Amino acid sequence: MAYDKFNVLTSTAYPLPIENVDTDQIIPARFLKATERVGFGDNFFRDWRYNQDGTPKTEFPLNKEIYAGSKILVGGKNFGSGSSREHAAWSVYDFGLRCVISSFFADIFRNNCLNVGVLPVQVSSGFADQLFDAILADPKTEIKVDLPNQTVTLVATGASESFEINTYKKDNMLNGFDDIDYLKNIEDEISAFAKTRPF
Repeated sequence: MAYDKFNVLTSTAYPLPIENVDTDQIIPARFLKATERVGFGDNFFRDWRYNQDGTPKTEFPLNKEIYAGSKILVGGKNFGSGSSREHAAWSVYDFGLRCVISSFFADIFRNNCLNVGVLPVQVSSGFADQLFDAILADPKTEIKVDLPNQTVTLVATGASESFEINTYKKDNMLNGFDDIDYLKNIEDEISAFAKTRPF
């Protein structure tokens, strides 16, 4: 499944300054029966976003109108810990987010995000605190995430920090590819190589 290409994203952000957010909170286990990568956005942080009667919890950041439409989520340290469910990354994308920023990601969650078109950007704790402070002071604060140059910048102040990303995953994000799309893209090269191999 191809995804929108990721190049430079400038957006407001949802602040979620909670450490050790695990995948069971991101997408509760009772919603894992589906196999299609759609429909998970409605249940993204379901138990934190809604009361038992289905009404929204007005104080939860993802429900606040002041942040509505943001394409970035800034999360606390150790974001995406817990079980390896790929559905957690699907729910991030299906909710409408293209980037999650944190001072530390669980490895499996990070890789799952990269496979479904969500860019996980790991920054220092100090820079993460700057982002939280700026967003909480002004909900219209914009963050610029530049994948080609691997930088994340607070637009208002120009404060910036670089981030690391695997070269293969970076190229796939820039092209809107998942692993299967990448293989299809080099199909001619694969066929040509195969013809050089003995049977």
